[in-house]
Amino acid sequence: MRVTHLSVADYRNYVTAELALRPGPNLLVGRNGQGKTNLVEAIGYFSTLTSHRVSGDQALIRKGCDSAIVRMRIAHLERDVLLELQINRSGANRAQVNRGPSKPRELPRYFSSILFAPEDLSIVRGDPSLRRRFMDERIIADSPRMISVLSDYDRVVKQRNTLLKSARATGMKADQLSTLDVWDERLVALGSEIIDARTALIRELADPVRRAYEHIAHDDHSPTLTIIRSIDGAIDSDGQSGSASSQASSIQPPTNLAVQTTADRFRAALRELRSKEIDRAITLVGPHRDDLFLELNGLPVKGYASHGESWSYALALRLASAQRVRERSNTGDPVLILDDVFAELDVRRRERLLSAISTYEQVIVTAAVADDVPDGFTWNTVHIHGGSILESAHEGMRPQQIGQPAGSAAAASTIIGDPTVESQ
Repeated sequence: MRVTHLSVADYRNYVTAELALRPGPNLLVGRNGQGKTNLVEAIGYFSTLTSHRVSGDQALIRKGCDSAIVRMRIAHLERDVLLELQINRSGANRAQVNRGPSKPRELPRYFSSILFAPEDLSIVRGDPSLRRRFMDERIIADSPRMISVLSDYDRVVKQRNTLLKSARATGMKADQLSTLDVWDERLVALGSEIIDARTALIRELADPVRRAYEHIAHDDHSPTLTIIRSIDGAIDSDGQSGSASSQASSIQPPTNLAVQTTADRFRAALRELRSKEIDRAITLVGPHRDDLFLELNGLPVKGYASHGESWSYALALRLASAQRVRERSNTGDPVLILDDVFAELDVRRRERLLSAISTYEQVIVTAAVADDVPDGFTWNTVHIHGGSILESAHEGMRPQQIGQPAGSAAAASTIIGDPTVESQ
């Protein structure tokens, strides 16, 4: 799979822009703040329906505009597909596939990409919500219907919390709150599906992460991933999820729970914690409180790993995800996107990363200066400046051979087809 053309209108700092991409390695070069990341963000959005930089869509729309439009042509074997998305400041987003109306959540069925960016360091060093987001992006890529499951689960948690707050305010006891049983069943049904999908994902990623880390770091630090599930008791008396390896549930259920389904364990945990949940007016158990525990040499990455080790682990998570997509997908390789990554790596890690990505059908790399990118590829190089896409390098030239662009060319004034996107 590969992207052949990207068009944006009123997206981030772009009025309009046209970007032609080729199979193999593509390099977007430009100083910080010029718009390189905005373009790869737009590409990555089609596979996750989220930005890797912000949690909402409002920042994606150019200031003063009501909507942004992104169009992308992709190719796989002999088939071309046109994906279109209208991101609205108010109201639902709209989408088209080959000019036919579609729901935005259907877009990931047609396109797969893996994007690595400096922000990914927070997956290994940040709070649990970032690791949950990493897992959820991957399970959505596996099954786009999980977008609705995750959304419905979040809504049920909020409604359930509202009921718990009301119960606390009126002094109701746990055994008096029969209405909560209805919400519990919905919570269990949706939450169990999320937990099972995440658990299967981490099980499948374990070995690819180990191999990818060893390739990048050129050392065997025994990286492991363990999912911490609150339904298995990985919370303390205050309802906080555990963070030490001794509190991490095995990917396989504990022995005394092995005969129980995820739903059974979820229901049991809710029954046990109901009084505490009313006291705290919050749902204390479920996938919204789970975590992913990452280790190197038997120690937590967070708090113990060096900067280089943390970078290698974050890279390994993305490379392992790409390998998993490659093995499972019938649409070919995912498009591999590396946003301003090489500048953060030492020379040896740069060379090993380049080796790791060399076999993918299409790679898109951004860099502030071409010298950040090591030798080894023949790049299709595009220069970006101030929200404009300037001249591309001739095929066969290496980034180190390319000087500064001779002048600024205005961004293309039109985008593919009619800017009006049909409603769902």
